[in-house]
Amino acid sequence: MANILIGTSGYSYTEWVGPVYPEGTKASEYLSLYADRFETVELNFSYYRMPVADQLQAMHEQAPSLVFSIKAHESLTHSIDPANWKREATIFRSALEPLLNTDSLEAVLLQFPYSFHYEPDQRRYLDALLRFFPGIPLAVEFRNAQWYNNRTLDALKSLKVAFVSLDLPQIQGNPPLMDVSTAPLAYIRLHGRNQAAWWGSDAAARYDYLYSDRELLSIVQRVRGLALGSGTVVVYFNNHRRGQAVKNAQRLRSLLEPKETKA
Repeated sequence: MANILIGTSGYSYTEWVGPVYPEGTKASEYLSLYADRFETVELNFSYYRMPVADQLQAMHEQAPSLVFSIKAHESLTHSIDPANWKREATIFRSALEPLLNTDSLEAVLLQFPYSFHYEPDQRRYLDALLRFFPGIPLAVEFRNAQWYNNRTLDALKSLKVAFVSLDLPQIQGNPPLMDVSTAPLAYIRLHGRNQAAWWGSDAAARYDYLYSDRELLSIVQRVRGLALGSGTVVVYFNNHRRGQAVKNAQRLRSLLEPKETKA
């Protein structure tokens, strides 16, 4: 059975002071308090601003027990410049050295938007990008269902890149739920199922969702299914509003724990 690690997407939310972190907690204390609860975290600040090595080194030192997944910068997934992406990828890759050197990097997440279509130019770009990070565990999230085909899966398998399993509202414009093991690492992202707010103008509201136990039990089966064909499964909750991701992550962990049998 695979090693299953559960955490949240991001940890540095001021609104978590109270629901998650004690009142009066300073931002500089968030990560160490987070590490008291979880073994892994998905860093997402790196999408908005390019990470630097000293920053990631300091984070590892603050929470040496954590293993990190890190979202690729937007210049590699959303605002791609064909003439400059290799320079951006080189900068991003160099920042990872402290995590690589301490064996605390679980994966780099490449999250592509709905506008990233399954077309020749995009397919060539993706192949080149994946090959640009040899030896680094990668996971790819597609928001466009065009990529959900055997050719994509076969390509990811050949490169040992994880196909990210999603949980999100099953409404028009979103890809289907699909769990396929394409690498030793399996990667699951749980975005919530807030259908009413998903395509609304308030982007943050879409992640305002608390999974029920019934829904979490269905996710338990998905996790266990992926664990059969993987060495490690990482699960990150992205329903971060009001600390709901933390509550759900802790509950999922308890549901996955083997039950003691009475003598």
